Amino acid sequence: MYDDTIAAISTAVGDAGIGIVRVSGQDAVPILRRIFRPATTSGNIGKGLVPFRSDDSDRASWRASLPASRTVEGDRATRRLKPAATDDGPGEGWSPESHRAYYGRTVDPATGQEIDEAIALCMLAPRSYTREDVVEVHCHGGPVPIQKLLMAALHAGARLAMPGEFTLRAYLNGRIDLAQAESVADVIRARTDRGLSMALKGLEGQLSARVREARQELLRVLAYLEATIDFGEDDIPEEDVGGPIRGVSERLGRLLATAGQGIIYRQGVRIAIVGRPNVGKSSLLNALLQSDRAIVTEIAGTTRDTLEETANFFGVPVCLVDTAGIAPSADPVGRLGVERSRRALEEADACLLVLDRSAPLRQEDRDVAAAVAGKPRVVVASKADLPVSTPVEEMAALAAGAGIVPTSVATGQGIEDLRDAVLRLVMSGEVVGSDELLVSNPRHQEAISRAAAHLGDALSSLEVGLPADCTSSDVRGAVDALGEITGETATEELLETIFSHFCVGK
Repeated sequence: MYDDTIAAISTAVGDAGIGIVRVSGQDAVPILRRIFRPATTSGNIGKGLVPFRSDDSDRASWRASLPASRTVEGDRATRRLKPAATDDGPGEGWSPESHRAYYGRTVDPATGQEIDEAIALCMLAPRSYTREDVVEVHCHGGPVPIQKLLMAALHAGARLAMPGEFTLRAYLNGRIDLAQAESVADVIRARTDRGLSMALKGLEGQLSARVREARQELLRVLAYLEATIDFGEDDIPEEDVGGPIRGVSERLGRLLATAGQGIIYRQGVRIAIVGRPNVGKSSLLNALLQSDRAIVTEIAGTTRDTLEETANFFGVPVCLVDTAGIAPSADPVGRLGVERSRRALEEADACLLVLDRSAPLRQEDRDVAAAVAGKPRVVVASKADLPVSTPVEEMAALAAGAGIVPTSVATGQGIEDLRDAVLRLVMSGEVVGSDELLVSNPRHQEAISRAAAHLGDALSSLEVGLPADCTSSDVRGAVDALGEITGETATEELLETIFSHFCVGK
């Protein structure tokens, strides 16, 4: 299935300066010859394209070095290369060198019609992303030229790639392991600097190295246990297998302890901003986003629907959901807004309960507080720049143990404190250092949990003196679970599930 040649657009859809079509497989170079006509076969895109130098001392020599085919207008160079006389035909006789860039034009192989000017890059196996022959053609990024270029590659013999198939081939060809392959998608989807840093650690193989080390240690234990089963304990020197199993179990436990926070950094959290009408929910959203995203007026009930935006809270992607005020309403639209607010609250991981401390508490405030009683929350005492009407003791009683942060969007008071309170809430009060390796993938967390459970059972078997085959079975289960992370024991169904979530061009 993976011995054919695939092609896909590797850049985002839409208007852009550059669009890239990637081709991978044994026929990548022949396909490139069919769809690309080089202006020069020298294999050096830099030849005749001297970079502009802004200092006056170098400008004269720079201009003197320009070929006759290029003109200079003031301080700009119009970089035009005249095609050589021998380049009028197709590129069949052209043998591109690996890791060289070529300037030329893309061609429809069916009609011979030129599509666009382009740059072609050739990366021959095994020095490529997939460890196959890979070519990339860079053209203008508009939807029409990039789509025509892709169709040209398909007409020339390539097959449209499946989602994630380039990265899948990199995994199958041994360039990266499965955890590293998943980190490729995490790099693309990172929403914060911290999320990107974690994804890069995974791509570098830091988690894979720890998992592989633990798995190798367990394989040595497993080999000993199976030897005692096959040849009898009298013929095998006695070894302590409890120590290595316990050591690996402790290391897995430390990895698991980071998983909750790692997943939050990777996936983010969803926080609903709730309260009765006109307590300052939309103003608070704008202050946290540092932009006028929500409409704010003095009229109560301005917000009639939910509004979602993502903010960066110290490296954690936080999806803030502004909601309509929760209060009885005779208006059908108002009732629908309240229903959506309650649904947003149910779906949220935590909430900000906004109370107007410049006004006496109302029954609506108490009703909303009761609705969020089972949800992790921070109480926001809004309008802190105005005279206080609600005693702290009364607000604390309504908060029922949740932290209270006084804020004022007019002065900026408490906004940073609120971000910090949210971070401590979702991180359970602990924030790990940026250099610590975190388990950020739920699949990895589940596999490590299973491995740890198997090792716990293995230790229990040793403690009660059960036969070696019982301990061996549990150690084998741990080995297989850890192998699912790096791919040694991954099933075809698992691979299909993982790579189906990738974009087509990756």
